[in-house]
Amino acid sequence: MMGMTPAAVRSSFNRIAALLKHLYEYIVLYGGLLLFALMCLVWSLIATALAPFLPRKIAAPLGQLAIMAVFRFYLSVLKITGIVHLDLSALDALRDDRSLIIAPNHPSLIDVVLIASRLPHIVCIMKASIWDNLFLGGGARLAGYIRNDAPKDMIRLAAAAARAGNQLLIFPEGTRTLVPPVNDFKGGFGLIAKKAGVPVQTVFIETNSPFLGKGWALLKKPDFPLIYRVRLGQRFEVQGEVKTFIAELEQYFRQQPGIQNFTREDGEKSL
Repeated sequence: MMGMTPAAVRSSFNRIAALLKHLYEYIVLYGGLLLFALMCLVWSLIATALAPFLPRKIAAPLGQLAIMAVFRFYLSVLKITGIVHLDLSALDALRDDRSLIIAPNHPSLIDVVLIASRLPHIVCIMKASIWDNLFLGGGARLAGYIRNDAPKDMIRLAAAAARAGNQLLIFPEGTRTLVPPVNDFKGGFGLIAKKAGVPVQTVFIETNSPFLGKGWALLKKPDFPLIYRVRLGQRFEVQGEVKTFIAELEQYFRQQPGIQNFTREDGEKSL
């Protein structure tokens, strides 16, 4: 760098530092996703091998606890790298609550990981394609997760799981949010809550980024750090007509400050 002015030297160092930071973030993000995939695959294969030999009363709690451990470890790795900031401590207040429907908003694919990483008795309702997936299916089946391709069976099994003391994780939107703050709510979770006779605990996931939201390309790098914060809302009982309950709960979500406080165009906005 002989002959360069101090300003030019600083500019050169800044460009190199920015390039190295960019490279580091790519390695951490997609290295982390690879680690997550490998952990899920290993546990899925182990769970598939264990399932025929374990009674249901042992298999489901073991499967749920193992999923929590895998998810928590993955998030801990991301947190250590500095690319993700997490505040999920509010969920700890629910650890010992049983027979409960947990109803969060759904900004991204990582939402299940965030919530299940803190709660050891979670049962999810999931797509049949995930149930049959090599990386996730074995663990999901062992944990007693419920596939959603047969609505009547899904409602019956979900209600039974909730009555049995599990925490049933259901996203009222049915899919990731398209237009903030939430999509129109589906009716299934209200019907399950009424049939099971269990309360609905609202949960709000706040983030500064549309990363892994609807339409996000998997290989597109977001701006870091990613911030995820979870807070608890009110707990509701389903009384009267299910449709009325769904409409009132959706309105309650829409009135919440902080959930999805970005747009798809300005995802850099901070919490």
